[in-house]
Amino acid sequence: MKTKKTRSQTMEYLHKRYIGSDPERIASLEEARVNADIAQTIHDLRTKVGLTQRELAKLVGTTASVICQLEDSDYQGHSLSMLQRIAAALNRRVEVRLIAIRPRGRATS
Repeated sequence: MKTKKTRSQTMEYLHKRYIGSDPERIASLEEARVNADIAQTIHDLRTKVGLTQRELAKLVGTTASVICQLEDSDYQGHSLSMLQRIAAALNRRVEVRLIAIRPRGRATS
């Protein structure tokens, strides 16, 4: 358990050191998290049903290179319409949630 606590403390230190309370850095970090989550979700769903990128691309009506881009955590061009097409091809639906963020200096309940 000590390792887990140490990792948490390390992450907290790194966050304070490199992100801090800078709104631009916080926004950039959040955008990177969202992009990584979307990419990972697409990859996980595609591989779970046993499709290659080329096979999914054919179902969606695009190219394998587009699917490859969408599965890249650095890609920033996700569109809702493309996500809906991918979801439909994988017998899923897109769900969008808008959640409260913590105001600077205060925790939310």
